[in-house]
Amino acid sequence: MVSPKTEDKFRIALSSDFLRPDGGPSYPMFDLSALQSDERIKLEYVSPVNGAMTSDALKEFDALILLSAKFSRHSIDAESKLSLVARFGVGYDTVDVEACTEFGIGLAITPNGVRRPVAVSIITLMLALTSKLMVKDQLTRQGAAGFAKRSEHMGVGLIGKTLGSLGVGNIGAELFRLAVPFGLQFIAHDPYLNKTQARELNVELVSLDELFLRSDVLSINCPLTESTRHIVNTERLALMKPTAYLINTARGPVVDQTALAKALQEQQIAGAGLDVLEEEPPPLEDPILQLDNVILTPHALCWTDQCFAGIGEADVKAVLALMQGQVPVGLVNQEVLEHPNWQKKLANYRQRFVGNE
Repeated sequence: MVSPKTEDKFRIALSSDFLRPDGGPSYPMFDLSALQSDERIKLEYVSPVNGAMTSDALKEFDALILLSAKFSRHSIDAESKLSLVARFGVGYDTVDVEACTEFGIGLAITPNGVRRPVAVSIITLMLALTSKLMVKDQLTRQGAAGFAKRSEHMGVGLIGKTLGSLGVGNIGAELFRLAVPFGLQFIAHDPYLNKTQARELNVELVSLDELFLRSDVLSINCPLTESTRHIVNTERLALMKPTAYLINTARGPVVDQTALAKALQEQQIAGAGLDVLEEEPPPLEDPILQLDNVILTPHALCWTDQCFAGIGEADVKAVLALMQGQVPVGLVNQEVLEHPNWQKKLANYRQRFVGNE
């Protein structure tokens, strides 16, 4: 096969936060070899401006693999070749989905890459909270004085307790599958989950208020949208048992953090495990940082070599599918499938890269 000229290649941009300041890869487990070894592909790193990707920098690219920079309407040139934004992860609140669809650009996420790692993170927080792991660590460091206080910090057994999930997508479903051996009862609120799917997971579907009322451990597993912003608020926290725990590994603004801090301060609930916050990183004066009944991690609890390798593999598959003129797995904006520009671009890729193989 004759190597195509540069202008004929399939051009993929990667946001420059995939590189360390010294030019090395930020995440070496993100294997780009399948793209680097294909002579039809040209890879380049593109830097955001003020935290956002720019239309001028992207207009000659076919696909963008995006880490943490924002992709807004201003990131799109009306005459752009760009056909796909592939997010490194599952959250897409940093991407203007409506603008992507309007201009015939697909948005792909990597649900299979994070499903198990995030579910494991939720289990980790559940066990740490109910076992009083943090306080027992501190007691041990106090020597004899700490050992003498062991009986004051009894853990909570899980058999027969109720695990609730706000949202049951890939991660919520995986959470329930992993939690089976703990002997918990499962409940969930998700208007998009049908009864057959719930039955397969042995999950009882309940109203939103009932979810808060009955859960001993409540895990947040819904995306951040206008309808879910602050869905966990003062009123719903007041419904929870004083012995209950709240876990959020989804997006910080799903929870009204001021309301949560107050509920924790007043011991309206027993504790919380948060991998996400309303402001990241949080200001040092944030009240949530001062509480000893909350476990905090920096939006990175699921970050493992396997997690990032899986996310990277999914993004590589997405851009390769696009190059073949196929619809990538994990396409968020299904409406784009009917867009003339999207259809035209895919037909063009099939002609250029499949017909010439």
